[in-house]
Amino acid sequence: MSETKPKLNVLFLCTGNSCRSQMAEGWCRHLKGDTIQAFSAGIETHGLNPNAVRVMKEAGVDISRQESEHIDSFRDTPLDHVVSVCGHAHENCPLFPGTTKVTHVGFDDPPRLAREEPDEEAGLVHYRRVRDEIRAFIETLPDALT
Repeated sequence: MSETKPKLNVLFLCTGNSCRSQMAEGWCRHLKGDTIQAFSAGIETHGLNPNAVRVMKEAGVDISRQESEHIDSFRDTPLDHVVSVCGHAHENCPLFPGTTKVTHVGFDDPPRLAREEPDEEAGLVHYRRVRDEIRAFIETLPDALT
């Protein structure tokens, strides 16, 4: 009889839990749902970014039902790993009790980069690039967290 290993609880943390951390949660659920229980949260909550939802849907992952959550809502959740996906969240990451490991893997901020573009379609290029970079990172899990 084979033993089933419990899923790792991994929280992806960003400033507003609207874009990068949401994409990471979506990719993790989609690609690693058999071994990782994925969550996402922010130092603040800004709601879901519609362009993040759009580019994830293009890649076959529906994150439209995910919610923007504040890090405080995970105080009682036993987390194995917290992955900060932006510098601000990493610098302001709260301390976690017990054996929770904190890792920083920074990704560019698509909304900030898109603001500098002449139109929405040009801005979406940044969302798609970061979406694909996050997917490549998620594909390395859980090994990249040990």
